[in-house]
Formats: sequence, C-alpha cells, structure tokens
Amino acid sequence: MKKILVLGMILCALVAGLLAGMQTTTQAAELEQLTSFATPTPGPDGRIIYIVQAGESVWLISALSGVPIETIRELNGLGVDDMVYEGDELLLGYAGPVGATPTTGPTPTTGAQLPTATPSPGWGILCILLYEDLNGDGIRQESEVSIPGGAVSIGNRRGTVSLSAETPSGGISDLAVPTPQDLGYVCFEELPEGEYTASAAHPEGYNATTELNKAIRLEAGQTSLVAFGIQPNAEAAADTAILPQTPGRSPLLGILGGVVLLFGVGMGIYAALLQRSNRFKRLSDE
Repeated sequence: MKKILVLGMILCALVAGLLAGMQTTTQAAELEQLTSFATPTPGPDGRIIYIVQAGESVWLISALSGVPIETIRELNGLGVDDMVYEGDELLLGYAGPVGATPTTGPTPTTGAQLPTATPSPGWGILCILLYEDLNGDGIRQESEVSIPGGAVSIGNRRGTVSLSAETPSGGISDLAVPTPQDLGYVCFEELPEGEYTASAAHPEGYNATTELNKAIRLEAGQTSLVAFGIQPNAEAAADTAILPQTPGRSPLLGILGGVVLLFGVGMGIYAALLQRSNRFKRLSDE
C-alpha cells in the first residue's frame, strides 16, 4: 500500500513538472513574438496596414500593436466572432488624427524665390481739338477749323501725367485718310492707360459752345479724340467786321485813276478859259 502511494506521488510530481515546462515554453514563444513585432510604416495616404501572420488573431494583434481590439474591429468592419487569416490586411489606424485640421505654420523655403515681373501698362494716344463752332451746335463740321492761340491740357487721376500745348490753326484736309493732326488736333502720345481729364482754354474774344472739360477712360492701344467748340463773342465779331473788297484791286490802278481824274479837271479848266478868251475877243472886234 505504501509502495502504491509513493508511486502515485512520483507520477503526480512528473506530471506537474511536465505542465510547468510546457507553460514556460509557451510564455517564451509569446515573448519572442512580442519582441519581434514591427510597427507597419504608414502608406502615402497615411493609412497603417498590418499583414496578418500565421496563427495570429485579432486579440494577439491588438496585444502586439497596442491598438485596442475594438478599434481594430471598427476600422476593419469585423464582428465579435469574425476571424482573421494569414495574409489578411488589417487597418490599424492613420498617421494623423482622422479629419484633423492641419496647424497653420510657416511655409518651408524650398529654394531661391525669383522676383515676379510686374506687367508693364499699355499705352494709348489722346488727341484734343479746339475748333470754331460756326453754327453753335456743339458738333464739329468739316468746314469748322481749329482756332490758334488757345491751350489744351490733359492729366490723369493718379497725378503722374500733366501735359499741355497750344492749339494750331487749320484743320481742313483733302487727304483720303487724314491723321488727327491733319484735322487740327493736338495729340499726346505714349500715355499709360487709365482715367484722364482733358480740358481747353479759348483765346480772348471767344465764348465756349461746349463743355471745356471732359473725363476720358484711355485703353491700351486706343486713340481717343476730344473736340471742344468755341465761337467769337459779339465784341470780337463787331471789331473784325470789314467791308467786302473787290477781288484783284491794285493800288496802281488807283493812282492811274487819280491822274486821269486830274487830267480831266485840268482839261476842263483849260477849255473854260479858252472859251472865255474867245468871247472877249469877239466883243472887242465888234
């Protein structure tokens, strides 16, 4: 009886030792797996993907990666009873918070920044005419010429352009395609595009028949024409009124006429004296 009891105790000790050795081997294998786990590198889209190895479960992957098992199931649409198999791809998370607003910071300099070229403004031409408005209708006719002695000026809104000039005479051209200058305009060229004010000042003795100031929008490549009308006032018209002269009259003809007139007067006096002398002679003969 004692021998049987001793044998049983020996068997129990052997079984206990065997179980202890197996548990130690299992723990060592698990520790080896824990130390050999490599965190996956985020992809270009920021997702962290893990490839399931042989014998791994969701619980083991959660323990190895530190990602809660509920998060793994939620990210991959797994239920409580769903299994994973070798070669499956599991989404463990993202490189940054999902939907997070990036923090605004200084933009890193990637290289030397070249200066941006400022576009040059376009150019235009502005021409002004000061004409004699013969009929006073404020509309320039072909027969209404430029008035000399006046002044025209332009200036832009920014104050970078201020020009003036005296008005010329003339303005009637028989050219097929006359230029503004041929028609009596004063032209200011190579003006930067923008808002301008054109104005005119008439010489003494004239009154304006149109406004003498005008705002103009000058576009690049454009030639803008502005005409201002004036006409002589009553005093100037009276001072300049003259009698019409006979075309082709020469001073020499006047002198010859005077000589002829004096010759005729002399001949008349001579005839009168001769007649009187003859009368006295007849009386004395009687």
